[in-house]
Amino acid sequence: MSKQLILASNNAKKLRELQALINPLGVELVTQGSLGIAEAEEPHITFVENALAKARHAAREGQGPAIADDSGLCVAALGGAPGVRSARYAVDAGRIAEGLPREQIDTANNAWLMAQMQGQPNRRAHFTCLLVAVRHADDPEPLIAEGHWEGELLNEGQGEHGFGYDPLLWIPAYQQSAAQLAPEVKNGISHRAQACQKMLALIQHQWGLGQGDRWPWQL
Repeated sequence: MSKQLILASNNAKKLRELQALINPLGVELVTQGSLGIAEAEEPHITFVENALAKARHAAREGQGPAIADDSGLCVAALGGAPGVRSARYAVDAGRIAEGLPREQIDTANNAWLMAQMQGQPNRRAHFTCLLVAVRHADDPEPLIAEGHWEGELLNEGQGEHGFGYDPLLWIPAYQQSAAQLAPEVKNGISHRAQACQKMLALIQHQWGLGQGDRWPWQL
């Protein structure tokens, strides 16, 4: 039986990043949209609560193990905002209509963030990624892994790779923005890479992958 995890997201770029990171497990990620699963509500104020809600929803509707990512940009000068609302920052502010293509919303989010940061000397910011994996919807032991990627906000975007706020976060150690880094470099150091590396170890240990190759839906 093939090993599949339902990804509680329909973001194609996020799917590519996570699939590349999770390849060592020999597991295929399947988006919830491809299974006809609607997106879950994300009413919570923390990354972990939203990720858990999304993972349980995908597992329940897809009747299989699921993994969810809740991630965002946290800016020190803004008290951690946009945080869990990163993907909807400009929508929440009424700067752009909901339901438009992701690329348009990303552009509006970046513009709104730059407007909020105008004249602000404290440019410290970091990406946070919270991954949650469950064997089934009522799993009492969800696997939780977290990663942080520190940087500084630029005054304007640089780079063509990545998505979301990547063009705005400068990574001092590489003297490039997150969007200027080659994908293979980013996938080794990003917040998502850090969380995924921890998640791989948890899945191997807690779910016993490699020990008879039993997969959660076979338990």
